[in-house]
Amino acid sequence: MDEITFSEFKKIDLRVGKIIKAEKIEGKDKLYKLQVDLGNCQRTLVAGIAKYYSLEELVGKEIVVVKNLKPAKIAGIVSEGMLLAAGSINSDMAVLVSPEKEVAPGTEIS
Repeated sequence: MDEITFSEFKKIDLRVGKIIKAEKIEGKDKLYKLQVDLGNCQRTLVAGIAKYYSLEELVGKEIVVVKNLKPAKIAGIVSEGMLLAAGSINSDMAVLVSPEKEVAPGTEIS
């Protein structure tokens, strides 16, 4: 894997987000549409975690989000960031990365 410099890493804006709404995407078994509070704004994220989490488990959960990722259209929905999870879509496991203790939405990860 290619190494990056510290200055390249600092370009990634990681923030704590709180999931305020989670819903299924019609016709997509692996995807959820999430509404995430990032403190000063809300973002829509499309995430392939339906196999690992129920909608009820997600609402109110704090996660780590890449805030400055270029938006991408996934399943017809514009996804405005990416959540971090341990595992991969192709594995039998995905565990959301979240802070150990509750912090305010929008808190910077450094």
